[in-house]
Amino acid sequence: MWRRVASSLSPIISSSPSSRSLSRNQAAFGLIIRESFATEISKPEEGAKSPFITFVLGGPGSGKGTQCEKIVETFGLTHLSAGDLLRREIAMHTKNGDMILNLIKDGKIVPSEVTVKLLQKELESSNSSKFLIDGFPRTEENRVAFERIVGADPDVVLFFDCPEEEMVTRVLNRNQGRVDDNITTMKKRLKIFEALNRPVIDYYKNKGKLYTINAVGTVDDIFKQVLPIFTPFQEVYTNLCLHFSSKCLSFFHYSDIRHIHLCLT
Repeated sequence: MWRRVASSLSPIISSSPSSRSLSRNQAAFGLIIRESFATEISKPEEGAKSPFITFVLGGPGSGKGTQCEKIVETFGLTHLSAGDLLRREIAMHTKNGDMILNLIKDGKIVPSEVTVKLLQKELESSNSSKFLIDGFPRTEENRVAFERIVGADPDVVLFFDCPEEEMVTRVLNRNQGRVDDNITTMKKRLKIFEALNRPVIDYYKNKGKLYTINAVGTVDDIFKQVLPIFTPFQEVYTNLCLHFSSKCLSFFHYSDIRHIHLCLT
């Protein structure tokens, strides 16, 4: 079946007159298809997911949530906030929720397994294949637990770099009524964040997956730095939709764009 599909795509990729006018992104996608069929990649099992994952890092008040909203609106990714999932658990008054509440009041980190399993539940129950995971991983233990339990790595890691004074001001002014929105807890959280999150940031920087965003300025000014990161993925996927039938598209998952992106950079 794969050989027949490859054969039917060959004129589109190589010999069609229109192929000479393909954009750089489309040409890159053609290269990926030729390489994929040349190595006879097997079709994934029905229902199998290989999600496109973006981790969003930054201290409390760095503007992660606001920027995630704009990314969702522009690129259609599904936003999962680790903090929101934990607060939802608190609101449900579960045993885990009571434990989480006490830890947050003390400015401490929730056990990795608790957070990862909440995220895993959302990933597996969603119909989406493109996710922003906001505020996670906060520690190396978080990162390792995610890889072990979920069995996936992020494709992109955003780090919103914001000065401490700015983050304190933003948190104290947002007036969301959260138990951790007070100056004493805030300063504890910032110290913990810097000590524990820095190794995670450095890890993804060394892997070439980290994109550092200057998180000072207007919402739109900050988002201008984010746009170029996701645009190549979106452009390739759009061109794919324009030039291949829905039947052919069913063989490819959005997460394959991670490979195409390598050809564009």
